[in-house]
Amino acid sequence: MTSIRPAVGATPPVLKKPRRRRRDLGSARSLTRGQAILQGAVLAIGALAFLFPFYYMLIGSFQAAPDTTVAGAFPNPANLTFHNYVAINSRISLLSGLVSSGIFTGGVLLCTVVFGVLVGYALSILRWRGRGTTFALALLVQVVPFQLLMIPLYVLIARNYGLADNYLGMILPFAINSTAVLIFRQYFLQIPNELFDAARIDGAGELAVLWRIALPLVRPALVTVILLTFIGPWNEFLWPFLITKEASMQPLAVSLANYLSTVAASTTNPFGSILAGAVVLAAPVVILFIAGQRYFISTDIGSSVKG
Repeated sequence: MTSIRPAVGATPPVLKKPRRRRRDLGSARSLTRGQAILQGAVLAIGALAFLFPFYYMLIGSFQAAPDTTVAGAFPNPANLTFHNYVAINSRISLLSGLVSSGIFTGGVLLCTVVFGVLVGYALSILRWRGRGTTFALALLVQVVPFQLLMIPLYVLIARNYGLADNYLGMILPFAINSTAVLIFRQYFLQIPNELFDAARIDGAGELAVLWRIALPLVRPALVTVILLTFIGPWNEFLWPFLITKEASMQPLAVSLANYLSTVAASTTNPFGSILAGAVVLAAPVVILFIAGQRYFISTDIGSSVKG
């Protein structure tokens, strides 16, 4: 059987791609580019709409003469000054309020993380009688508003425990957060049981398993709980006001609430003074969220197990 070979020196035929395929690829690329441009424009508009109130609050806090119009968003540089911050600091100590807020919020965060991790681990990993009932009660607490319990808690803590004018009295009602418990429980349930079994076979106790195995794998949950818990006590002003009337112990939110209700209207620039206090109160929250936002990532916990 003879084979047909091309003649010596002959140019082999060139296979041309169909033009239709090239058109389809070009259309797909242009469509993808158009979708990216549209998506970027929508995100930019959303970012501007979200950031504009913060920008307006910051600019308004520096204005010597109040300008509540839309043009006030682009003020004259000669109208910008630190007078509003000096004025509000002369009436209430911003540093003292920040320290009190830090003690109150830090105590709540510490208790929330410690108890949330322990209870979440017990509800998800350990096997014990009454676990389902306890979890149902944790869910039930979610539907009870804190305002409904405020008066009984005040009587219990201030009268029975004698913790009025005390940081511990402010921290105790917020020490255990059922939302944090549920978050930790859900994260712990995602960890394969093989990891815990292997650690127990190696002789590790439950606390060692929790500290060395579970916690490093639920770092996003830790950051989430810290960020979500921080907002509540940092902005809380009603409960600390009930517990203590001493100005040196009141968090910044309480001092600002008293300032807005009594003193701000009598200042030369009430608008700027109010915005200056809002900037001081919001700055730590914004900084914390910027520092912690990169930890909001999805992790493949199952990759720790072979097979």
